[in-house]
Amino acid sequence: MAVKTVQVVINGQTHTLTYNATTKKYEATITAPSTSSYNQNGHYYNVKVKATDEAGNSVTKDATDTTLGSSLQLKVKEKVAPVISITAPSSSAKLTNNKPVINWTVTDADSGVNPSTIKLIIDSQTITTGITKTQSGKNYTCSYTPTTALSDGTHTIKVSASDYDGNVATQSVTFTVDTVPPELSVSAPVDNLVTNQSSLVVKGTTNDVTSSPVTLTIKLNGGTEQTVEVGSDGSFTKTLTLVTGENTIVITAKDGAGKTSTVTKKVVLDQTAPVIQSVTISPNPVNAGATYTISVEVTD
Repeated sequence: MAVKTVQVVINGQTHTLTYNATTKKYEATITAPSTSSYNQNGHYYNVKVKATDEAGNSVTKDATDTTLGSSLQLKVKEKVAPVISITAPSSSAKLTNNKPVINWTVTDADSGVNPSTIKLIIDSQTITTGITKTQSGKNYTCSYTPTTALSDGTHTIKVSASDYDGNVATQSVTFTVDTVPPELSVSAPVDNLVTNQSSLVVKGTTNDVTSSPVTLTIKLNGGTEQTVEVGSDGSFTKTLTLVTGENTIVITAKDGAGKTSTVTKKVVLDQTAPVIQSVTISPNPVNAGATYTISVEVTD
């Protein structure tokens, strides 16, 4: 009897094969399933072949067949790499914490993230232990806290991971660690200055090696903070108007990481002249060439 039909069923879809007189085989060109076979039982799609002759006799084979089973396992691989998102620290962040928590997620909608491939590199050091990997379906949320403090300066972290079909993804961010407050030197006025000039010039220099530029503010007598321009060489100048009596001047420098340095100066403005209350000369009159005493009573 002659073969009437040959059909295959893959992923719930039935396909009829056509006889090829040259190869003497039943053939068909079929579009593979759109998703990876990794999450299928056995990591493959079961291919069921059914052949029927003209008399109505039929035979069916699938991946469970002891002879043909391995040839009826269709393995489909996705081509889309996982997506990595580093949520902390953010790119170009300036941190005062030298042991910052590093957080990231790895997602893959098809074959899923292979947790054994999740890797973290800080600068040139590959981290092999201490990474927390929390699974949610096919995805992972990860976290790591350095056990050794990072030095002040720029650092780069790189995360890589693969899905179960071997597609690799990488992501990196660069950030700065700054644990040292900015330098702040106030050359004028001297502390506890007493002056009769209401106009006072505050000047000095500020700098931060790791996370410039520095923001400088001056507050007079608890009033509103005034932002002062800092030159490219770190110098600054600000003219203030004093009030009569004691004045408190607070100069604050803040670097890009939020670390601050503060200098406080006290200045007294006294524009009241002293008062001469009395003058006594004794003896008066005095003999020529003799000595006398003069006494002056002054208040201020």
